[in-house]
Amino acid sequence: MTEQEFFNQYGQRLNDQQREAVVAVEGPLLLLAVPGSGKTTVLVTRLGFMILVKGISPESILTLTYTVAAAADMKRRFAALFTEELAERLEFRTINGVCQKIITWYGRRIGKEPYRLCEEDPAILSYLQNAYRKVAGGFASEADLSDVRTRISYIKNMACDGKQIEDLKKECGYDIGKIYAGYCAFMKDQSLMDFDDQLVYAYRILSADPAALGAVQRKYQYICVDEAQDTSLIQHELIALLAKREKQDNLFMVGDEDQSIYGFRAAYPQALLAFEKVHENGRVLLMETNYRSDGNIVKAAARLIKKNKFRHEKTMVPSVEAKIPIRKISLVTRSAQYSYLEKVARDAKEETAVLFRDNESALPLIDRLERAGIPYRMRGGDLVFFSGKMIRDIRDIIAFSRDPYDTECFMRIYYKVGSYLTKGYATAACGISSAQGIPVLDAVAGSESIPKRTRDNCQKLQRQFRELSRFNGKDGLKFIVGIMGYGAYMDRMKMDQSKLFVLRTLAAQEADLTGLVRRLDELGQICREHRSDPSCPFVLSTIHSSKGLEYREVYILDVLDGVFPDQYPSQVVYSSDIKVKQELEEERRLFYVAVTRARERLNIFAYDHSKSTFLTELLGKYAAGR
Repeated sequence: MTEQEFFNQYGQRLNDQQREAVVAVEGPLLLLAVPGSGKTTVLVTRLGFMILVKGISPESILTLTYTVAAAADMKRRFAALFTEELAERLEFRTINGVCQKIITWYGRRIGKEPYRLCEEDPAILSYLQNAYRKVAGGFASEADLSDVRTRISYIKNMACDGKQIEDLKKECGYDIGKIYAGYCAFMKDQSLMDFDDQLVYAYRILSADPAALGAVQRKYQYICVDEAQDTSLIQHELIALLAKREKQDNLFMVGDEDQSIYGFRAAYPQALLAFEKVHENGRVLLMETNYRSDGNIVKAAARLIKKNKFRHEKTMVPSVEAKIPIRKISLVTRSAQYSYLEKVARDAKEETAVLFRDNESALPLIDRLERAGIPYRMRGGDLVFFSGKMIRDIRDIIAFSRDPYDTECFMRIYYKVGSYLTKGYATAACGISSAQGIPVLDAVAGSESIPKRTRDNCQKLQRQFRELSRFNGKDGLKFIVGIMGYGAYMDRMKMDQSKLFVLRTLAAQEADLTGLVRRLDELGQICREHRSDPSCPFVLSTIHSSKGLEYREVYILDVLDGVFPDQYPSQVVYSSDIKVKQELEEERRLFYVAVTRARERLNIFAYDHSKSTFLTELLGKYAAGR
């Protein structure tokens, strides 16, 4: 088939930038595709061009995607255009899938059984719980385990050295290096590997054995990579290793550093910025036309993302006419957004999505929708909020107010509520309480060894615990945080105040603190067991879970400095820490992704007395207030 015949049959709707990417087959190429620019269409069409026009064997082409679902979707789309027969001869895989294939093949080659892939083995969870307890000195909640596993994954994907691991230790507040080293030894001893080990082991095999590398390179002479901005450092190094063969480097990467939002998973957008340095004779092409969103949304999003410095220069332009202004919904308080959205959900007839940075932002809305019996769909929910440190502490304080004999509970909270007891005094008081069968704070009051000022303070604290039972949920939480001193503890520990806002909003719906605890349990179960009706037009989603999707109308929650972004940009300007600046840029990219999910209508809440740098950067003459 000639090139002209191919485009007459398969590429009549492609624009000039898309055509240029389709025909660029030889050599290293990075295609930077803005949101809604048709990158999957181009990637699929390019595969057909390689086979039908250039005569390249399908078996020599490897196409890497970010998820198994994306690989299946791309294969389906290719088959719809170029036949099922050709699709079956191509390989659409995740990079982990390719690594497992390499490990299995190499094991057969050397006569050794590979380690068993295992991620959710109870023995692994048990090891991590015990390791965390020894290192951090406390029980590992679901939130703690999630943090540990995320950081172990980060260390492997970023190939962290000792200094980087030490920096992580300072950041997370416990010795993650010790847990990591023990975890690796445990997995090796049990002949197990996790998904990140697949990457590490495959890279070691190909780096150490030229014959193995040569065999894999001969099989895969052309490599195509989708969502390149989400690829980690070790994945980029693996891909480069596979692609660079003698004088060839037939690597085609599609991505956009402006949409890189998985830094916590070790996504490494810097590799896209360094593409031409790493790959000799590498080229960078652009696809800048957005076919998805109203022109007002596209122009505003393009203006926003230009505030980032760590990016290729490009300008997203609209294909769709600018018809509907972006709407800023001004509210007196942040809490008012939930009653506003309850009405939106009740009236929703067409596809409407509410997007948010973190899952807890949606909890007060879920609470309202459940109470009102209004249906909704939920994407990307998790339960980390319910097992987080602040929630555990508040629950312990409420529990101790109901059972003043609970010595274990007291030892978890005595230094968080302004008792001014040393650990030694607290332990001694608990011993007296258990031996004499009296409340812990009575034991403090009767102990002559404890300084009188401390005993007087604990008597006041005892009265405060008794008073908790007479408050409603809102006032009781306020009393714990303000009068009992938990807020001061949060400040000392630099804990996330936004989570406290969510808890306050939930507490405002409860008659007492016991009701708040009960409602937290109920919401946890709701989030765990919620089954969505796929036909329901009202969708709740984290921004991360919305990536790659689009919605007719979008509302974005909690766009205010200190929450989203979680830094204060006015302070970042004066920071000399490059990492802090990069983190702010990732937050801006996350907001950019949220904005570009909307096809027709984009609505963003603004709150009196709350500054929003991102909203200011986004809005302009294209915005209309309401």
